[in-house]
Amino acid sequence: MAKMQSAKEIGERLLQDFTASWPFILAAYGVAVIVSFLWIVIMRWIAKPMIYITCIAVLGLLGFGTYYCFNQYMTLKNKQGANATNTFYFTTNFDVYLQNQNVWLGFGSVSAAVLLILILIFLFLLKRIQIALALIKEGSKAVGGMMSTLLWPIFPFLFQVAVVAYWIGSTVYIASAGKPLYVYNGVPNNTGCAWKNGDPCNPKNFSASTNCTGSYCNFKGYGYNVSYPFNQYLPQAEVYFTGVLTFLNQYTWIPQLYNLFGFFWLLFFVQAVNQCVLAGAFASYYWAFDKSKDLPTLPLLGSIGRTLLYHTGSLAFGSFILAVIRMIRILLEYLDHKLKGRENAVAKFFLKCLKCCFYCLEKCIKFLNKNAYIMIAVYGSNFCVSAKKAFFLILSNMVRAVVVDKVTDFLLFIGKVMVVAGVAVFAWYFFSGGIPLQAFKDVNPALNFPPVTVTVIALGTYIIASCFFGVYEMAVDTLFLCFLEDLEINDGTAAKPYFMSKELMNILGKKNNSQVQPADVHAKPDKGETVA
Repeated sequence: MAKMQSAKEIGERLLQDFTASWPFILAAYGVAVIVSFLWIVIMRWIAKPMIYITCIAVLGLLGFGTYYCFNQYMTLKNKQGANATNTFYFTTNFDVYLQNQNVWLGFGSVSAAVLLILILIFLFLLKRIQIALALIKEGSKAVGGMMSTLLWPIFPFLFQVAVVAYWIGSTVYIASAGKPLYVYNGVPNNTGCAWKNGDPCNPKNFSASTNCTGSYCNFKGYGYNVSYPFNQYLPQAEVYFTGVLTFLNQYTWIPQLYNLFGFFWLLFFVQAVNQCVLAGAFASYYWAFDKSKDLPTLPLLGSIGRTLLYHTGSLAFGSFILAVIRMIRILLEYLDHKLKGRENAVAKFFLKCLKCCFYCLEKCIKFLNKNAYIMIAVYGSNFCVSAKKAFFLILSNMVRAVVVDKVTDFLLFIGKVMVVAGVAVFAWYFFSGGIPLQAFKDVNPALNFPPVTVTVIALGTYIIASCFFGVYEMAVDTLFLCFLEDLEINDGTAAKPYFMSKELMNILGKKNNSQVQPADVHAKPDKGETVA
């Protein structure tokens, strides 16, 4: 009782905190929206120095580490006395390792090897890093030029919430479908009893007879009454309906499994529509030869119309593949749970391998689907054709794809950390009274648990930042695939000019024919196909 009273008191105090601080929480979310947008806008200027400073810092730290390790090695090697030893052995005293010259020699050698490898990788990937940074810059321009794309993720998010709510309601409805079923239990083993264990019963008129003392009628679950007199309404119907209802009563998990599959399919379909709509908008930006004149008036609205009118079948097919893989993973997890402690080592090994393989397969299919949706938005082709084209396009530019992906992931990670940390730190100082401004102190609410409120703000800020940076990531991925397609089908002549930015052309040493005029170029990547 004391624990329950304490929990109730804590809950009431938390409710008081949220009642007093909800305007400030909403204000913090508004600040998170503004900061996320500003971060994306200034990404075109800070991306390059951020990447180069990071690379230089990593190489510098490894260089200093190599120098320090070899310096310690030489110091211990030249040192005379019992503390200097070159015999390695395991001990719980960490200081012993620091006095061993071979330990420092090993650290120095590993550090030097990693430093050399990273320098070679950096030199080898320098041009590809420059391409990635140029695409990130173009992505920032594209998002800044189509600010409506930053508001679009709100609608898929609401649809996903609706899908989750529908699934929860359907699950509850299926679980409670039919009428309450009651069965006999505790029936003694004798022939004088008129019923046996498992027979249906009615608790309203149940009364244990003398010969069935100890039996009772208890609730079994929701289901269908198999003893209903179907023959009164349809001759010979009881034979068929009784079997079907018995099957449904015994295997209630089948409708739930079907419902779960539909949930995953709908969820992945909403994600696919979101990605295809954004890809269509950003593709229209890339394939506009003159960005100031050739860009459509309402690129996002046009992309929404094309996606819903022409591409829903392809998106549903891609979502179906992902839903099937997810269901297989769910079934493997269920099998692992049911066999826990029973399977032998070999079966356990193969089960773990299957779970790992299907996890990796789902990741690969998600990546392929995302790029297939981009090609669908660009060309309007079906899913299989688009997936094949995207796969071979990325396969022939594997190194570029990896560099662009990792550089973008790094920048987005830094952006999320900066936005979340900045808003959370500011909120902490505000609620704890650490901001030395009287205007803030006058409106600062007295909270019982400031860390809880700050945590709520941090989680909401992370969701907001993820939505904003998700749009930015889609912009970079779309521009990258369009860039690869641009290199594939164009050669810079008047008939086939490059659509890429001048910075990208300078990095690759390419240029358009001087006779190319913006008015003569149409946004067609190949043979007149429809371009988003």
